[in-house]
Amino acid sequence: MSDPASIDSLIKSLGAQAAPVRRLLSPGRRAAGWAVVVAAIAAYLLWRYGLGGMMERWERAPDVACSALAAFATCIAAGWAAFALAVPGSSRAWMLVPLPSLLVWLGSSGWGCMRYWLTPDSAPLSVPSADCLVFIVALSVPLSILLIVLLRRAFPLHPVRAAAMIGLASASASAGLLGIFHPIDASASDLAMHVVAVLLVIGVNAAMGGRLLQPR
Repeated sequence: MSDPASIDSLIKSLGAQAAPVRRLLSPGRRAAGWAVVVAAIAAYLLWRYGLGGMMERWERAPDVACSALAAFATCIAAGWAAFALAVPGSSRAWMLVPLPSLLVWLGSSGWGCMRYWLTPDSAPLSVPSADCLVFIVALSVPLSILLIVLLRRAFPLHPVRAAAMIGLASASASAGLLGIFHPIDASASDLAMHVVAVLLVIGVNAAMGGRLLQPR
């Protein structure tokens, strides 16, 4: 049998060598910090492009306003889910938290397409839809890196799930921010580009971010 005195000595020795660990903030508080970052970017875009154009588009097409607000709600919910999934023992049900706002976002965007089909006279302006994809993907890169850095300290046990939520949070934030200065309403081509951009960001995050978040 092992000598209890030697075991106690070993425990004290290991405890003396252990470095103090700073406790992580709760998922809710970290999600609030994420919301502040997105709000700061939105404030800059509003200062840069003004509020008038966005409000005019929202008054002309309420579904555009609903889509933008739902996108912002999705980015906050997905960010919160990502932080929660980084907590050991957390339930995978956190992945369902962004689902309601995501459905509203997709539904309101789809209604915008139907509005143009039902009223052909209100066809959107001809603006290259590829700009939407470029903006969403480009802005999602630094936002994803920020979330990965914040979650990397936690080392989630299910990194791919957390990384997928990072992708959804970043892409939905970028799509919502795009609506601040985007010059047209929703159209079928725009919706397709938005879906492609969001899926691309989620896929890349799940593939790359999942590896970066794996415990060492």
